[in-house]
Amino acid sequence: VFQGRILARRLVGQETRYEVEVKTPYRRRFPLVPREYVWVPNACGCPPLREGGEYLLMARRHVNHEHTLNRILLREDGYARPWTPREARLVREAARHC
Repeated sequence: VFQGRILARRLVGQETRYEVEVKTPYRRRFPLVPREYVWVPNACGCPPLREGGEYLLMARRHVNHEHTLNRILLREDGYARPWTPREARLVREAARHC
């Protein structure tokens, strides 16, 4: 779970790749660097993330069976909400319990 700003969007084959500036990482099960690529396994842009927008993203690390592909995956049913002061408060409150 992290707060990020969408820098760019690019269609790569049947997937969408977002370049994201990681602003605040919250719950991490894998390391994040200041700029990451977040992949969505479709070309329709679902969930819709606009360039320049800030979001709270809950993504998963995806490693294929051959261990040749290691990336951050945001599934269609993944959590991607626009970042608001209310989201900041909710995340801070949840961090006390997790």
